[in-house]
Amino acid sequence: MTTIINAEALVLFSLSRKGIELRVLVYVDDLLMLTCLMLQRFKEYLGRCFAMKDLGKHKYFLGIEYSLDIVADTGNLGSKPALTPLEQNHKLAESKGPLLADPKKYRRLLGRLIYLLNTRPDLCYSIHILSQFMKSPREEHWQAALRVVRFLKGTPGQGIILKSDPDIPLTIYCDADWGACPLSRRSLSAFVVMLGGSPISWKTKKQKTVSHSSAEAEYRSMSTALREIKWIQRLLKDLGAEQTQPTRFFCDSKAAIHIAANPVFHERTKHIESSHSVRDAVKDGTIVTQHIRTESQIADILTKALGRATFQNLVSKLGIVNPHFPT
Repeated sequence: MTTIINAEALVLFSLSRKGIELRVLVYVDDLLMLTCLMLQRFKEYLGRCFAMKDLGKHKYFLGIEYSLDIVADTGNLGSKPALTPLEQNHKLAESKGPLLADPKKYRRLLGRLIYLLNTRPDLCYSIHILSQFMKSPREEHWQAALRVVRFLKGTPGQGIILKSDPDIPLTIYCDADWGACPLSRRSLSAFVVMLGGSPISWKTKKQKTVSHSSAEAEYRSMSTALREIKWIQRLLKDLGAEQTQPTRFFCDSKAAIHIAANPVFHERTKHIESSHSVRDAVKDGTIVTQHIRTESQIADILTKALGRATFQNLVSKLGIVNPHFPT
């Protein structure tokens, strides 16, 4: 029996014994069960131990009802939908406007949006930005948060389709925005992990130190993404889906890729504490780096607010769809 706990307070119990594969995902008082054999016997056993209700086959994790609840609770059901979650070239970090009279409503809304982020990677950058103002939100921050809600109004059923293809190669796209924070000049790191063409993990995070160049910022982002890849590879092995091929590592910085492939420490890179880990991963075959054009870098959607056309193009490449929309 293996127990895996992740940051979203989900607990996964895994059992592999004598040809039986059983997975039970637990969140508070809800269970999601997956097994090839003995599913009915296992449900009957749990029913004898606990008061349970079988809700049948799983249809969605977070769906249209939750998104519309957020829209309704903020009074935006009759508002015009926004085409992107955040205004391009925003200056929210430098806002000097009046403080929000009731900061609790801002914190409550952001908490609900953070939960929705479990299935909406297209909201990752906007929620990352807005979460920085939890302590003292201003009116401008509240209006920006309502813009995210209006974006949800236009895309309430949008989410991720997890494909059932037997071929499930692991790939990752990582990107960075150098000096993204106008106050600290720290860069943003972002990555998207794809399993068989479906996104399964994503993150936007401000780097801990100031990078001296865009190449350094990209290389630090590669290091952050590498840690995620190693964890997912171990997880897939526990689930019986071990990756036999190196993970393809897509980056749009040729300089960062060159640093990862060059075994020699130069004066410009010796201060980067993550140099060894990325180079070693390339050398031992854990990852194989590949350059990708910036316009095809889907992790770009996690590092900045984009215009409508670029945003919608990357959303489609990311594998985010609306299953309720007729094709």
